[in-house]
Amino acid sequence: MSEEKKKHLGLGVMINALLGNDDSSKICSAAIGKIITELSIHENALWFTFSDGSKINFYDDGQSCCEHRYMHTDDDLKYYIGATLLGAAIKDGPTESDEWGDPKESEFLIIKTSEGEFTVVNYNEHNGYYGGFSICCKGDIK
Repeated sequence: MSEEKKKHLGLGVMINALLGNDDSSKICSAAIGKIITELSIHENALWFTFSDGSKINFYDDGQSCCEHRYMHTDDDLKYYIGATLLGAAIKDGPTESDEWGDPKESEFLIIKTSEGEFTVVNYNEHNGYYGGFSICCKGDIK
């Protein structure tokens, strides 16, 4: 994370950074090697269902009061149905200004599969006082 972005972290992001989220790591790691049978973005989360019935989702848990957070991808998620999940990585994205001059931050969630990678962009639009991201993974792993 850039030094500029570190200066404007929101409370939700700071709490998650201080307390950590071991459950996210365990759930994501347990999903590695599973075959994807369903994949979608809805309710501001990236949802996976696997061939054994397990389900996980990635979402941004950094919400503070005056922000608008959402996810988007230009990739065709249907292409990755039947692929094996190999990993996930997070990469800082640029910060732009919205139409009122407020920050619009982005962070990339890169999902690695046996059919290649796809990228989901996480956005956080805020008034300049609440920033950062806290991408988490939750689910029911069998």
